[in-house]
Amino acid sequence: MLKTTPLVLAALLAGRFAPALAQNTPDENNENADAPFVRHIRPDRPGQTITAGVLRPGEFQLELGAQQLRPGSAGALNPLVSTGTLRIGFWNSMELRVSQAYAFQPVLSLGDAAPAGTNSSLSPGRWQALVVGTKLMLTPDRASRFQASILAEAAVPATGQGERGQLGWAPAGRLLLSQQLGQRAALEANAGFGLAGLTAEDYERGEFVGTLALVAPLGERAGYFVEAYARGRATRTTGATAGLYFRPWTGLRFDASLGRVLAGPAAGATTMGLGLALRLGGNLGQ
Repeated sequence: MLKTTPLVLAALLAGRFAPALAQNTPDENNENADAPFVRHIRPDRPGQTITAGVLRPGEFQLELGAQQLRPGSAGALNPLVSTGTLRIGFWNSMELRVSQAYAFQPVLSLGDAAPAGTNSSLSPGRWQALVVGTKLMLTPDRASRFQASILAEAAVPATGQGERGQLGWAPAGRLLLSQQLGQRAALEANAGFGLAGLTAEDYERGEFVGTLALVAPLGERAGYFVEAYARGRATRTTGATAGLYFRPWTGLRFDASLGRVLAGPAAGATTMGLGLALRLGGNLGQ
């Protein structure tokens, strides 16, 4: 009897925990998989916060956005920066991603008159460095109420134009956390570090980043987000961003944002942004 008791206890424990393990591994067995927060598109923009969500195998997501930083006082108009990101879902809770930004060059200073023959305040700009990366989910499935992921990416050498070109690999990494609130809202947080290159001098010029954002609904198809962020090292930039989004259907989202730089070299400046995100593949139903 003494010899069989451990075997009986082991069988009982295995029977007790096996169903729980089965429910936590495939996301289709998770009761939260049908929650609107899980089904609806989750772009990695706007603002500084990148979501912890990872695309499912076969899903493609295109994110386009434009942002401009306007000084708090009269001065040169900062470039309008437009960024495109393509995300591709793969197996093993992984996605691949490619991003590149285009910075339009300003022609006028604020308050200046337009030169004869000009009808725009922006001239042709330059491509910034190409950024490639991957996002890996650490939590059991994509429908977990708490999600954790790792983002690893790098700017590619010999990409970009002029002073915006990239001379060497510039790696960056972030820990991405998300806690779902109810069926539609969530808190998103980031913590990470980015380098300008691979040398010791590049490490000294690297910067930390930390963010915290709340995403919440305003009805069935609209919602808002608010965000606080800090980035830098010796000199730290802090700021806040708020905005609205509209989602005509679960795989398409438009957003508009307005932010303020609170401290740092650009303190007092205002950020304005517009964006679009489109997801193809997977479950696109309402």
